[in-house]
Order: sequence, then C-alpha cells, then structure tokens
Amino acid sequence: MDSEVTIQRPIRSLEDALNRCQALGMRVSKQRRFILELLWQAQEHMSAREIYDRLNRQGKDIGHTSVYQNLDALSEQGVIECIERADGRLYGNISDPHSHINCLDTNQIMDVHVELPADLLRQIEEQTGVKITNYTIDFYGYRNSSVEN
Repeated sequence: MDSEVTIQRPIRSLEDALNRCQALGMRVSKQRRFILELLWQAQEHMSAREIYDRLNRQGKDIGHTSVYQNLDALSEQGVIECIERADGRLYGNISDPHSHINCLDTNQIMDVHVELPADLLRQIEEQTGVKITNYTIDFYGYRNSSVEN
C-alpha cells in the first residue's frame, strides 16, 4: 500500500514563510511576524533568548513567553528550523533539508545546500539496503586557519 506524499515548496523567503503559516491555518500575529522578520533579516541561528533580546532592542513589543511559544509553534509546523544542541535550541529561517557548517572557533552555524553525486547515493543505498529520500550533512571546522588538529 503506497501512501500519498505531499511535496511542499521549500521556504526560501519571508514571504514563503508567511504563506506557509496561512496555508497551515496558523494566525500570523504581530509577534509571529516580528520573529519571522528577524530570522530572515539576521540569516543566522539564534537562541530564543537572543531572539527576545534583539526584538526588544528594536523596540518590538513581545514577551519572553510569547517568543518561546511562537518558536515552538513555527518549528513544529516546519516553518522554521530548530537545531537541538547541548547548550540549548537554536532557531533558523530555512526549514527545507540542508546541511550545516559548524564553525568551532566562533560557534556559528551556517546553512549550506550540498548535493551529493548520484553514484555515491546509489553506493550507500546498495551498502545499506535503504532507499535515500533525503539527507543532511554536518561539517565542522575552524574559520581561523591558524588552529591545527
């Protein structure tokens, strides 16, 4: 029995994110819009606390609890990305499958779209017996080239 797969357009802009919210029946409140605008403007991964602090520095009227609730709702619905790390959750604007470069000296996470060669994917499928439908890769390294292994 084949299950029907719904393919959603990737969210690549603030407009895409707002449209996805509306398509999901999520209310686009003033606070939710503030969060989405900040994530698209910043183009980086941030903690809920960083998001709260930045919005308040910009003079946006939003409470701490509201930030957490909106981030949870947006990430649960796949509108934004949530990365679980040992030191807490980080939120980013791109929700479609992508890979990350983790900079070990700045603790920054950068999004990168990587496409593996088809022959490598076939080789992995043959070795494992699993049909690959999606993948992400985490790269780790240093921005400061003077750091050695």
